[in-house]
Amino acid sequence: MTSDCLFCRIIAGEIPSTSVYQDDDVFAFRDINPAAPTHVLVIPKAHINGISEADDSQQALLGKLMIRAKHIAKELGLAEDGYRLVINNGEQGGQTVYHLHLHILGGRNMTWPPG
Repeated sequence: MTSDCLFCRIIAGEIPSTSVYQDDDVFAFRDINPAAPTHVLVIPKAHINGISEADDSQQALLGKLMIRAKHIAKELGLAEDGYRLVINNGEQGGQTVYHLHLHILGGRNMTWPPG
């Protein structure tokens, strides 16, 4: 845990969140500023600044994030109509919290490019 990281503090229970899922490695919760009717963040409990900071030893964890996101989307009723998975990386990539996180966005038609 990094004490100045917002998501580490959410995982630790210091900041409230609406949890959707958690296990030993993964925590998922609803975004407080949703960009779609359904907007869930899926994060590793281990602090990784961003996808560019992940290394080869974390392949299993990164795969688990993706598979868990798929299951969460299905549990939330998004699988049939579709959903978007997004990972922002770095300032120009739109990352605002420097703890790797995957967005599940659904419940409406997604446009491209995102707006």
